[in-house]
Amino acid sequence: MNQEVVKVILDCKKNIWKNPELFELVTLFTKEFFQMYQSVYNQQLLMFEKLRVRQSKLDKKVKRIYSWRKVSSMIFVATVAAVLICSVVAAAIATPDVAAALAAVTATPIGSMGKWIDSLLNNYENAMKEPKEVTFSMQVGTYVAIKDMENIWVLVDRLEVEIESLLHNVEFAIEEAVKVAIEEIQKKLGSFYEEC
Repeated sequence: MNQEVVKVILDCKKNIWKNPELFELVTLFTKEFFQMYQSVYNQQLLMFEKLRVRQSKLDKKVKRIYSWRKVSSMIFVATVAAVLICSVVAAAIATPDVAAALAAVTATPIGSMGKWIDSLLNNYENAMKEPKEVTFSMQVGTYVAIKDMENIWVLVDRLEVEIESLLHNVEFAIEEAVKVAIEEIQKKLGSFYEEC
């Protein structure tokens, strides 16, 4: 390595260290950078937590839909059973024409009501699926971003250690070069004194 180039680099480095504004220009990872990075990381963690809470609420709503579906099915089955029992009793007590008319009149509204309740629950369930899927996708994306930021943090730390090591090696090389140069000067000076 050319000693003059190394000397210029170190002189510039010393001048830059004296001026904080210039030092921030050449320093890759300032305190401000780390503060901003930590702030973004904390925001990602907060977003992940909010998404987790939202996902939990949506899961509870979907579970309630399933519960209501079961309850409505049980009510529907109980109603149909009651209508059948009433039809059998009416058939036993009344004439067959009255029993048939009673069964026809009650069967239509019960079937329509069952379909209506089922369609309401289906619509509500479908309305819950989309936000749940979007929230899940956002949660996965946020998790990946958090892990990427953690990996970047590790790489930045490693890079910072490498840069410090390189700077230390450069300083050591210059010190050694200066020692060698001083020894050469002393040898030449010694040989000069011997010649005189």
